[in-house]
Amino acid sequence: MGRFIYDTLGNSVEIDDRTLAHLRIVIMNKLRRSEPFMFDIDLPRGGERRSYWIHPSVPLQFHFSGSRQPRINRYWVEELMQVASGPSGLSLVPEPTDEGAPEVG
Repeated sequence: MGRFIYDTLGNSVEIDDRTLAHLRIVIMNKLRRSEPFMFDIDLPRGGERRSYWIHPSVPLQFHFSGSRQPRINRYWVEELMQVASGPSGLSLVPEPTDEGAPEVG
């Protein structure tokens, strides 16, 4: 399990490395385009949900627990980018399971 760390106060949430790698690409691309957005995520315990305002002025860190870079599914990245560009902002959607879809990485 990796960690998405928001701001300098150590606000963080655990996210598995594979999902975190995909989120990192999406967040990086949105910020590169100067497109701030809301990121909502369900916490693993207790049914809580957190919302983070993603903006270039807020420090972010992505800590990965594994030493290997997960394979990237470009279809999942594209779907997450579409969701992030919508009115509700970024939230996790299931990874496409199309076995014929090529993976990059």
